[in-house]
Amino acid sequence: MEKIIDGKSISTALRKQLLEKTNLLKAERGITPGLAFIIAGDDPASRVYVKSKGKACDELGFYSVTEHLPADVSEGRLLSLIDEFNANDSIHGILVQLPLPSHIDQQKVIERIDYRKDVDGFHPVNAGRLMIGERCFVPCTPAGIIEMLRHAGVNTEGSNVCVLGRSNIVGKPVANLLMRKEYNATVTVCHSRTRDLKAVTSGADILIAAIGKPDFVKSDFIKDGCVIIDVGINRVADSDSKTGYRITGDVDYKDCFAKCGAITPVPGGVGPMTIAMLMKSTYDSAAGDVYER
Repeated sequence: MEKIIDGKSISTALRKQLLEKTNLLKAERGITPGLAFIIAGDDPASRVYVKSKGKACDELGFYSVTEHLPADVSEGRLLSLIDEFNANDSIHGILVQLPLPSHIDQQKVIERIDYRKDVDGFHPVNAGRLMIGERCFVPCTPAGIIEMLRHAGVNTEGSNVCVLGRSNIVGKPVANLLMRKEYNATVTVCHSRTRDLKAVTSGADILIAAIGKPDFVKSDFIKDGCVIIDVGINRVADSDSKTGYRITGDVDYKDCFAKCGAITPVPGGVGPMTIAMLMKSTYDSAAGDVYER
């Protein structure tokens, strides 16, 4: 097993496969995967994320459209736009970039998306099907984590997995995913109220950190040979950097490196995989590989 699980190289290989499959889909069935992005407001990070996802669509030959809405857009207007994309046969995936302005009910927006176009995997239908082991769209970051473990040759069968964080985006879905019969892991989910946290994490064969606390996990949190998946992306002040900050994960990479069996870097680990898996879900939607078209 390679010590560093390189998400950038894994995602590059996955995109190459998707490009080949997309070209075949176009040639044999006349279908071009289509992805619609909706962004409300002027959050700089959200704009960067959507731009990078749009670039990935271009590279794969997908059709994509981005709707930039003002921060004061009404909830009704946003829901109406989702309805338009739901009814558009050239759109196979709909992504509403989060967070949304505070006056908009985020859950109502998620539930308005046709679950058959919910390539983010957040709709209650997909969340429920994930939990009971049915075919569904899986949230992109958890799907990327599974792909990284598979690529690295990590055996999840019977492994003790500790998930730090219980968000609907990463913690809960990755726990449900790893408990499915395809992976057969024994999963413990920890959070801010977990007692004696180190006692729990130090028994894990695989540790997935997704709590949003920079460099939180130290070497005394893990056992020898533990595989670490660091989902965190945190901006930390750094006077030595030209930007005045550095990007770090939830795991103290330098402190844990010698002790762990394998680890994902930040950046260059889980991040690239999230976008790659979004593209895969959009392709799967267009091809009818998840829900029949």
